[in-house]
Amino acid sequence: MRILLVEDDRSTSRFLKKGLSEVGYTVDAVFDGEEGLYLATSQVYDLIILDIMLPEMSGFELLKAARRAGIATPVIFLTARDEKSDVVHGLELGADDYLIKPFSFPELLARIRAVLRRGQKDNESSRLTLADLTLNLITRTAERAGQVIELSGKEFALLEYMMRNAGQILTRTMILECVWGYDFDTSSNIIDVHINRLRGKIDSDAAVKLIKTIKGVGYVLKAED
Repeated sequence: MRILLVEDDRSTSRFLKKGLSEVGYTVDAVFDGEEGLYLATSQVYDLIILDIMLPEMSGFELLKAARRAGIATPVIFLTARDEKSDVVHGLELGADDYLIKPFSFPELLARIRAVLRRGQKDNESSRLTLADLTLNLITRTAERAGQVIELSGKEFALLEYMMRNAGQILTRTMILECVWGYDFDTSSNIIDVHINRLRGKIDSDAAVKLIKTIKGVGYVLKAED
């Protein structure tokens, strides 16, 4: 799942991006409201985490503009603004939750999962399935043929992206942008490393191999040859 983080405090932004990436979320981090609005309206995200006191455009203004543009992406305000009037105003503008700084990271994760769970109940199943492979998007767990597969956060994010696009050829650039973020170094071989690890976990003991290499192009996840 892909998250847009709009937070002007760079140390907080680094902390959040690292923590969220470790549990399997893809995070695009920006530091001002105008760039946040541009990405929110030009890219597809599962969630936006938004500060209020931002350069160029406040979080309130960003959310109001995004909702006016028809962007329904769930939003969690993460801010030091703790006045009840601010909380009410944020929720009335269309935020799905409001968390006050200082915060605990486990509480933020719980709130993220709750917001995403609500959205998935409304819009889609919380499970992805291909052949005998199942991915639970809420518990962040994977199984093949009933056997639990232990995945790192980034392996989970990679498998989720591939399962959401099963049958479609995914280039390395597409995978980098959607799983590692738009600002990742495209010259890295990290895609091939993670694909090989994922193969070892989901395909090594299976009669039907799901991850297939398209030479010179990228990869595809599909059950049939």
